[in-house]
Amino acid sequence: MDFPTLFSSLEQAFQQTSWLERLSVIFGVAQVLLSKNNKLANYPVGIAGILFGMAAYFGAKLYAELLLNGYYLAMSAYGWWYWTSNAQKEEQPITSMNRKDAVIVVSIVVVGFFILFGALSQFTDSDVPVWDAWVSCTAWAGMWLLARRKVENWLLLNLSNLFAIPLLVYKELYLFALLTTFLFVIAFVGFAKWRRIMKSQTAHHA
Repeated sequence: MDFPTLFSSLEQAFQQTSWLERLSVIFGVAQVLLSKNNKLANYPVGIAGILFGMAAYFGAKLYAELLLNGYYLAMSAYGWWYWTSNAQKEEQPITSMNRKDAVIVVSIVVVGFFILFGALSQFTDSDVPVWDAWVSCTAWAGMWLLARRKVENWLLLNLSNLFAIPLLVYKELYLFALLTTFLFVIAFVGFAKWRRIMKSQTAHHA
């Protein structure tokens, strides 16, 4: 596909996008930027974006996407609580995964993959059940790590993004592919910044 055709497809996709979808994307981008900068506001902003997205998916009768966003909503609410849950009423520090966290991440990915793959294969007309299930289960694991303020959340989210970009292009959802590419780049910046913050916190408490 040449550049003029891609640009035309993006322009057409944007024109066909509802205001609910546009607001969801805008709030979603803002959430990622706030998360990159370790700002607690990433959660209320992200929740607003998820709610706009859920309304759009409900209107389009995309109930599987609605359910997935319900998971994101629950994890965002949990993350908001966890970030501010310690006795001193301060934000929880950024930490790295331990062995228990790794077991939970692997469990989320493996169990989530087989559940999603089975559901997509048996109850939908999906032509990419393996691909779609993998993108979602790795995103689930990344969201859990984000809620727990683990620096590796960016790696799991980018693993999901890495497969999501070509999937969206394959489905000719070029606007969402462009957004996911942006999120892919931002995740590298977020990972580097969170590592610096984590080292600073460790030095401060040493």
